[in-house]
Amino acid sequence: MSLPKDFVWGFATASYQIEGSPSAGGRGPSIWDTFTHLPNKIKDNSSGDVATDSYRLWKEDIALLKSYGVKSYRFSLSWSRIIPDGGRNDPVSEDGVAFYREFIEELHRQGIIPFVTLYHWDLPQTLHDRYGGWLNKEEIVKDFVNYAKVCFTSFGDLVQNWLTHNEPWCVSVLGYGRGVFAPGHTSDRTRSPVGDTSTEPWIVAHHLILAHAYAVKLYRDSFKASQGGQIGITLDCSWFMPYDDAPENVAAAERGLECRLGWFAMPIYLGHYPPALKAMIGSRLPTFTPEELSVVTGSSDFFGLNTYTTHIAQEGGDDEFNGKVKTGFTRPDGTELGTQAEVPWLQTYPDGFRELLKYIYKTYGKPIYVTENGFACRNENIIPIADAVHDKDRVEYYQGYTNAILEAIKDGAEVKGYFAWSLLDNFEWAEGYTIRFGVTYVDYSTQKRYPKDSAKFLSKWFQEQIPA
Repeated sequence: MSLPKDFVWGFATASYQIEGSPSAGGRGPSIWDTFTHLPNKIKDNSSGDVATDSYRLWKEDIALLKSYGVKSYRFSLSWSRIIPDGGRNDPVSEDGVAFYREFIEELHRQGIIPFVTLYHWDLPQTLHDRYGGWLNKEEIVKDFVNYAKVCFTSFGDLVQNWLTHNEPWCVSVLGYGRGVFAPGHTSDRTRSPVGDTSTEPWIVAHHLILAHAYAVKLYRDSFKASQGGQIGITLDCSWFMPYDDAPENVAAAERGLECRLGWFAMPIYLGHYPPALKAMIGSRLPTFTPEELSVVTGSSDFFGLNTYTTHIAQEGGDDEFNGKVKTGFTRPDGTELGTQAEVPWLQTYPDGFRELLKYIYKTYGKPIYVTENGFACRNENIIPIADAVHDKDRVEYYQGYTNAILEAIKDGAEVKGYFAWSLLDNFEWAEGYTIRFGVTYVDYSTQKRYPKDSAKFLSKWFQEQIPA
């Protein structure tokens, strides 16, 4: 069995994680620029000020993609590079637009299809200061839609594949609940003087959904006919596998998927919040007006999925953001689910990936693009480069997960694309530079790139699987 001829594959990145050059071309600060310069917010007290220097080395990045034989590249635009102050009445940066336009044109020259994410967590700081950013529905939805309009107008003749948000769960929960991501809001006063974990994440999530939906409406109403593209959103979720056959654990796994993924997917694809979530959150969960709901429902042409692992689910958790499901990696017999990554939340388990793809297609009925999937090898940051490029555990991960795509398609799921995370080792948010997810090793002292065995594996595998 092979993949469909029109299957797209490649690698993914995000602007703040790779670009650096935070003020070049008049770029304004984002909430991540601010957050990373606060003490003790990032594990190694680093920032994305330089990252992989891709604002300057972008031609090298595209040459690398070309050498890997990819069909596509998923990257994000920096809102504050395009509109430095972010707002609908603020000036657009000609330099910022020109930078991305030249970048996208070069992708086309190299035969690489751009998949463009509008928002990968880097809100312009001015909007956060001006009116509270994602907490202010009236302002943020209009400003995001305006930003989307600038992008559709500036790049839409070259871009047929748009994503509005990357992982709104992370924006809502990690940024406004746990306080570990920008802007760092949380009820934990040892971490932040501001924030209310019981309410803010639900409000922010609601506004993210609305901003997404109204940007999609704009695209469909004013750009789709002439530009011929598609637009959707990327949601993140792990597979939830019951700990055993006990009815309460089977129910917990189902509830975990419904609350964790369905929080965003159910309104967007089915037109309502998950019943289990409504029962759990009650009046703290905002409601859509009839007009809003008509715009939200069906507001994604496909299902963008970021997924990395499987969690073994048991009844008895207390985390609302996880559906009050207890999760882990240890089976009843004491064995672990799979190979452990450098990060505690990730183990290899390709069978769970296959099940998640089947579940999403059956539940939401849209073609799936896997927009992120990857693995962080243990100790990769402390061993010599000559050893790190032989990333055996990452190769094993990709062997299993790529085969799981074939199995899921054989089972009836419509999977149309796959983007490995990430093209490059880069700035990994709260972890800084302490972990590496790249298929290309980056020596941060020289910015030299070294292909790893995983890049070679993926290049060979997809070239063998997709008919010429």
